[in-house]
Amino acid sequence: MGIDRRQRASLALTLNFIAVVFSVSALSTSYWCEGTRKVAKPFCKGPVKLRQSYCIMFNSSNINDSRLVQYIWETGDDKFLMRRFHTGIWLSCEENVNGIGENCRSFLNIAPPHEKGVLWLCIVAECLYILLLVTGGILMSIEICHFTNVIDGLKLNAFAAIFTVLSGLLGMVAHMMYTTAFQLTVSLGPEDWRPQTWDYGWSYCLAWGSFTSCMASSVTTINRYTKTILEFKHKRRKIEKSLKVKQKLLDFDSPEQVWDMYISSVPSTAEELMDSSSNGRRLSSTSVVLDLNDLPDPQVEEYC
Repeated sequence: MGIDRRQRASLALTLNFIAVVFSVSALSTSYWCEGTRKVAKPFCKGPVKLRQSYCIMFNSSNINDSRLVQYIWETGDDKFLMRRFHTGIWLSCEENVNGIGENCRSFLNIAPPHEKGVLWLCIVAECLYILLLVTGGILMSIEICHFTNVIDGLKLNAFAAIFTVLSGLLGMVAHMMYTTAFQLTVSLGPEDWRPQTWDYGWSYCLAWGSFTSCMASSVTTINRYTKTILEFKHKRRKIEKSLKVKQKLLDFDSPEQVWDMYISSVPSTAEELMDSSSNGRRLSSTSVVLDLNDLPDPQVEEYC
């Protein structure tokens, strides 16, 4: 039982560690959502020897000269570019028009004003989620490494289960709040940010993977606690049952009951005693030795 309990504790601690790593990675990265944006091409500045695919071509390099008539060669969809972007809780980064580097800005500034409160609640919930996860992991580590007393281990196990379950609930609420805030920002956000196409990224998958690992750790911890309690109750019932049997045996072997059985087996008169002796029955060494002085007078005379 001790080996199985230690294995379950190690499994719960491993799942808790995986949940912490996944949650920290998801919170610190900006790949919760990825997609593309339709961006208008800028004007090509300066002499252009080769055709550049990321800017609008003119028939003259002097853009500032208003006396010249500029002819744009790009028409329709050729005037636009599809640039990739990725967004997290903290930042939203977009690929530059020339394809070199990224331009990042705070996602809190992009979100609509009525959604900023939800985003702040999401950030607070994510931080509390990680904090409770770490607390539960510390309690599990203390239980495994330092405590050999089963009762103290059960107390730590109960607190670790409570912290882990609470962290899982906070993580689920935080992830759902971010999903709602992002979808509303896509619909109501600024025009220069709204994506053309988007989908959830690997950071979002890490966040929900962290939640799954956290709940698996909490279930393992609770299962371990429940199993230990049930084992204790089963052993207690067995001990109580064995004690009841022993008590019955002790009550049966008590001197009063043995004396009553012994007295009831002694012949009440001398005639019964003589009849028993005439039939060849021998009195055992443990039987009572009759004293003739203790017999009543008529019985003594009859015996004589």
